Amino acid sequence: MLYFREYIKKEKADWVVFVHGAGGSSSIWFSQIKAFQKEFNVLMVDLRGHGKSKDLLQKYYEENYSFENISKDILQVLDHLNINKAHFIGVSLGTIIIRSISEINPERVQSSIMCGAITRLNIRSRILVSIGHLFKRVVPYMWLYKFFAWIIMPRKRHRKSRNLFIREAKKLAQKEFIKWFKLTNDVNPLLRYFKEKEISTPMLYVMGEEDYMFLPPVKNIVKNHKMSFLKVIKDCGHVCNVEKPQEFNEASIAFLKANAITEHS
Repeated sequence: MLYFREYIKKEKADWVVFVHGAGGSSSIWFSQIKAFQKEFNVLMVDLRGHGKSKDLLQKYYEENYSFENISKDILQVLDHLNINKAHFIGVSLGTIIIRSISEINPERVQSSIMCGAITRLNIRSRILVSIGHLFKRVVPYMWLYKFFAWIIMPRKRHRKSRNLFIREAKKLAQKEFIKWFKLTNDVNPLLRYFKEKEISTPMLYVMGEEDYMFLPPVKNIVKNHKMSFLKVIKDCGHVCNVEKPQEFNEASIAFLKANAITEHS
């Protein structure tokens, strides 16, 4: 089972599950814990091969990695804790995992918040993925990861989130990086399907104004999906929860309260 941490407000409070992206860990949500646990029960997970789940998942090393299997890892933790329904918050590749959970077990998702959401790979991002596949077995994975981080988060004010992701990625093994990187082969068909099929629960996209690779396709989705909403944070890049934590927390908590299962006190 994945490594997880719980922060309990009270038994009947809504649950909020945080899902990090590839190369990260639950530590990237450090600036969210204090604010969210005042209002909700909070669950943090480290995905397979990441953070403190790295040494717990030997059985997965020979298993095929897929978005479906990774989503089921999280659902297994919810089953273990008897959490029937929750709000989900994800960042970057974690947003695809949450969208996958909505397909596998839609009844478990009360609402979702997508930070730095990946909803389509444009020409530039597809070129990056192709470069990664070409060199992933011959170049140290940290070279590739640092290169990708600079392309996605290029500005000086993105440095904090860029350095955080690079620091967390150093904890991965090359073999684990390759397993996760292979998932990019499944991304485009999956994203096309997600674009065509709208989910029935509320979804808030929280995007940085300077997230030039991923903001434009999110704007198009919000125009066409009635249950989707968009919050754009100014002077912010791909990882809003790290770069602008207060604005991210305020917008996210207000959205979750509006879609809460139980009343807050």
